Amino acid sequence: MAAPLPREDRTAAGLLLMALAVFCFTGIDTSAKTLMLAGLAPLQVVFVRYAGHLVMCLFMYLPQEGMSAFRSAAPRRQLLRSILLLGSTALNFTALKYLPITLTTTIMFAAPIVITLLAIPILGEKVGPHRIVAVCVGFVGVIVTIRPWDVSFEPAVFFTLGALLCSAGYFIMTRMLAGIESNATSQLWGAGLATLALAPFGIGSWVAPDSWVTVVVMLVIGVIGALGHIAATMAHRLADASVLAPMVYIQILTAALAGVLVFDTWPTVWTLGGGAIIVASGLYIWHRERQRSGLKLRAMRASPYGPRRRREQDQGRKD
Repeated sequence: MAAPLPREDRTAAGLLLMALAVFCFTGIDTSAKTLMLAGLAPLQVVFVRYAGHLVMCLFMYLPQEGMSAFRSAAPRRQLLRSILLLGSTALNFTALKYLPITLTTTIMFAAPIVITLLAIPILGEKVGPHRIVAVCVGFVGVIVTIRPWDVSFEPAVFFTLGALLCSAGYFIMTRMLAGIESNATSQLWGAGLATLALAPFGIGSWVAPDSWVTVVVMLVIGVIGALGHIAATMAHRLADASVLAPMVYIQILTAALAGVLVFDTWPTVWTLGGGAIIVASGLYIWHRERQRSGLKLRAMRASPYGPRRRREQDQGRKD
């Protein structure tokens, strides 16, 4: 079994890697929408995305770690994490066939809000009234973005909501596996299981690309998918999650640019307004989480059982 790498305190490098991951995630969505507009079925696109991801990971990890990279210390949790990742990708790609990339990206920004709620029963975390209010405000932002009262309401938005739930579950499982599994194992399980599960559907409904541009995008989507997830995992090893969390909101800019430059679609006022509410709610939850972590750290240091106090006591006994 591949050993997980130790944590390091390199915040600047972690932020740069997280920014790279966000650009890659926008690239995945842009590539997926491009392929489906070219006539490829969503399941074929998801299969191509994970098959490319798997091939890249095999070249990266097998020469160094061999077959031990596939051995998991928590196979059930790793399996559930992989299923949730696959579900999130499949539902999101299906939604992208019908919806603007800015709209799907904005709704997916609610993931930290859903994670906050799921962390209560699953991780046993305590969530105070301030964060509960922020969660409610965030869901108001989702409603504003979706506009269920509008005559132009697109039912495909439910695919994005399903992707949102799967994505939140995926991050919860990733948090549970932190320090237990190596990056190699997590990447190989996530990409490998998705590739195997989708192979019959992707190959069975295969549509041959009709241009060299489509071929290039098919090759690229798997590479940037692997690069994005590897960069995000490495970023969380180099910097605290509470520091990295706001970086995901860069994607609202990259998604808007992709929508305008690649698909000639501009974000609506409702998307921008709802997105602003979701981002504000997410940033407040992030702020409260940092405050809570800071209080915990200070309490641990002040405790007679904390590591710093124990070192001082040990030093006093030596003196």
